[in-house]
Amino acid sequence: MRLRLLMALAAITPAARAVEYQIAVIPKGTTHEYWKSIEAGAVKAQRELAAKGIAVNIIWKGPLLEDDREQQIQVVENFIGRNVSAIVLAPLDSRALVAPVEEAVAAGIPVVIIDSGLNSKLPSSTVATDNRKGGRIGARRLGTLLGGKGRVVMLRYEVGSDSTEQREAGFLEVMKSDFPGIALISTDQYGGATRETAYRAAQNLLNRFGDQTDGIFAPNESTASGTLLALRETGLAGKLRFVGFDANEQLVTALRQGDIQGLVVQDPLKMGYLGVTTVVAVLRHEPVALSIDTGVGLVTRDNMDDPVISALIHPPLAEYLK
Repeated sequence: MRLRLLMALAAITPAARAVEYQIAVIPKGTTHEYWKSIEAGAVKAQRELAAKGIAVNIIWKGPLLEDDREQQIQVVENFIGRNVSAIVLAPLDSRALVAPVEEAVAAGIPVVIIDSGLNSKLPSSTVATDNRKGGRIGARRLGTLLGGKGRVVMLRYEVGSDSTEQREAGFLEVMKSDFPGIALISTDQYGGATRETAYRAAQNLLNRFGDQTDGIFAPNESTASGTLLALRETGLAGKLRFVGFDANEQLVTALRQGDIQGLVVQDPLKMGYLGVTTVVAVLRHEPVALSIDTGVGLVTRDNMDDPVISALIHPPLAEYLK
């Protein structure tokens, strides 16, 4: 009997004996192209780890909209109940997601934060853009386009979103320090989590300030897309200087056409990739950095066809997503 058991164990292949890590990747939302790029990066990491003999199963799940804090909390708690190996989380709210992350870590489930910061020291690492730097880049682009003079509107995104709050702070910081000749005539309005809500907010701003405004800044994909639509419908596209943040097909096309004069871009595919590889390193008891910067830059009509820039604004989603 003992001999048969030993022979049976010996017959199990190394792959069959290998541990498969169950990694929950939880975005802020699932509709914007930005999050599809994050998912593609996670899948890329899964494939490359498999080629190294490290079995990883990516479980992708998040709220539909980027303002549904309760649903994202429920998703995190559900994965804790399922006892996944680890969690990669883009928190919708820097404070509201602290308790579920603490619960995960207490249950022995390591957490790596991506995209947007969390007010907690418990995550093993944060993999994100330097968002304040991104906001500064946007301000320098808009201020230069205006020659240091004029009136500017900034449409904010959502209260509690650390990533966009950092971008907004960086934008205002540079506008006030480097461009004192530019008046900030509205900086307290919020576009919200969808293109439709951002469109309505931008439309209200343009109805109120359109004839007084020379430039506008939008700090993420939804606010940029909504603002673009409002500018086009009011006949102001191409007349106001417009700098946005993030890239999708619509925004990139508008940049080429001249309706947008600059897009500050991240590398979400790299972010998703490093989120997964970092949390797997934590599971394997390998050292990881507490903070990993995934880079940020400016795309204009002049540089958008550069191969490096083109790869950022046209991520190979079809290669990784079905």
